[in-house]
Amino acid sequence: MDISVTVNDERFERSVEPRRLLVHFLREDLGLTGTHIGCETTVCGACTVMLEGRTVKSCTVLAVQADGKEITTIEGMASNGELHAVQEAFWNEHGLQCGFCTPGMIMSVDQLLNDQPSPTKDEIRHGIEGNLCRCTGYQHIVNAVEAAAKAKAGA
Repeated sequence: MDISVTVNDERFERSVEPRRLLVHFLREDLGLTGTHIGCETTVCGACTVMLEGRTVKSCTVLAVQADGKEITTIEGMASNGELHAVQEAFWNEHGLQCGFCTPGMIMSVDQLLNDQPSPTKDEIRHGIEGNLCRCTGYQHIVNAVEAAAKAKAGA
């Protein structure tokens, strides 16, 4: 099937098999390898991207379902060579170790902060529960979310 998508503000037209997953389309067809393949069952969240401004786990979305839509991946978060506020906070607050979960976690956190600009610690923990991290113990991630919320608020 022929599809046309806008990924990170760039338009792409490709032919894909109807059963091709969005995560494979992004990584293999477009070369955007920041979106990671973890469990392929929506459990880990490593493949999280924005589809039409809302987070989705791209391992369970077909590429054809994205036809005509806008997608943002981790590669599209930075602007003009500057890290996005959430990316910067993860870096500054040591919210990553191996980095495997980080792209999906950052996408989920951005969605959380768009929906809830000043979340409590409990709201943060609830907001990231669809993303698994095996390295950090989550406290540094919570700290990063709090820092990102302050940065986005201009504090």
